[in-house]
Amino acid sequence: MAVDATLPTTIVSAPAQTTSSSNTSTSSTTSGIADNFQTFLTLLTTQLQNQNPLDPLDTNQFTQQLVQFAGVEQQLKTNDQLSSLVTLQKTAQSTQALNFVGATAVVDGSTATLADGSATWALGASKPSTVTVTISNATGQAVYTGSFPINAGDHQTFEWDGRGNDGVQWPDGSYTLTATAKDASGQAVAISTEIQGVVQAADLTQDPPTLSIGDQSFTIDKVKKVVGRSS
Repeated sequence: MAVDATLPTTIVSAPAQTTSSSNTSTSSTTSGIADNFQTFLTLLTTQLQNQNPLDPLDTNQFTQQLVQFAGVEQQLKTNDQLSSLVTLQKTAQSTQALNFVGATAVVDGSTATLADGSATWALGASKPSTVTVTISNATGQAVYTGSFPINAGDHQTFEWDGRGNDGVQWPDGSYTLTATAKDASGQAVAISTEIQGVVQAADLTQDPPTLSIGDQSFTIDKVKKVVGRSS
């Protein structure tokens, strides 16, 4: 289909400057087909006025093309807006991570740090049961095993004093707790393990940011509860 005329070129507006008594801000906007209906009509009528009389333009097809161009343009602008939203979200995550520094948090996990003769876990069970815990050191050696009753609910504290079943005091370091539970009828009960510790640092270079508790790193979504803040 032949066309003798060249379509008008979409014009990009120059950055607009706004000045107030306190500060000066600069913003830029992009004008395009989808910005207003008048621009759309101008392009359409210009094309119709300059068509080849011997080969008339299919106006329906041309209109559909313009609508498609407008849709693509809008999608590109939407992508720009989404990029801005992602940047804002990352900034919010970084700010949120910094707020955790110095706080005592409960996070999903089974490895806690024994320091000054104390390591703490939080256990959760769906119903009253008897739980059996086994604590192992960094090499996988079992250093303590014990059983005790537990009520239904989350965040029930289990504190270990660092002593093995033989009474030997184990050195400070990382220890992993494994827990199994059974109810009164001997049926297995699912049990969750969490650890508690002071958030020493926030690593904002990671995406998403991570929190350091002991010698471990956790993302913010792993935090289940904040129980206090160190002075």
